[in-house]
Amino acid sequence: MPLRLRSIFSFLPLLTLSLSVAAELSQLGDEALSGISGRGGIYLSGDISINEVGGPVENSYFGRCDDPSKKCGARFAYRLKEDGGWMVLDEIRGNFAFEGLTLRIRNVDSGFAGDGELFNRDVIELGLPNTVRFNDVQFKIAGSSTARPTDPGFLQTDIFSVEMQGDVVMEGNLLVFPAGNP
Repeated sequence: MPLRLRSIFSFLPLLTLSLSVAAELSQLGDEALSGISGRGGIYLSGDISINEVGGPVENSYFGRCDDPSKKCGARFAYRLKEDGGWMVLDEIRGNFAFEGLTLRIRNVDSGFAGDGELFNRDVIELGLPNTVRFNDVQFKIAGSSTARPTDPGFLQTDIFSVEMQGDVVMEGNLLVFPAGNP
């Protein structure tokens, strides 16, 4: 029994301290708040399904997933150089879920072997979520002569196909550097 009383009495100073800290809180007025600068950000969690049975576009290239003569799913094309070809993520479909993706603006004014000091601008920082769950995610990585399969002269070479199932651990941040003048 004395041991039990001793453990109760050891928490009394902590309880007194927390009550006195709570008593110090007070409401700030608009004038006081105007001098405070916060660092905001966005915390995202989601469960996203992409074209599980095919997209809304049906033409000579895209169609339903049960039609083997058509491509099924979303398409994302990007150019690495202004006059270069296109890298393509094609036939994107499936489901993925994540919790804890963060998005904020960060100023880069140091690091990167001295280039950060010269850059001295804001970037977008994506804080990667700890775990991403993939369920029947599929896509192809390809090279293409045009951004869209309906553009004249379209020619695409599929490099490889990816199928993902299970959990992937993602750590760190992805920085997106702006290019050009806003």
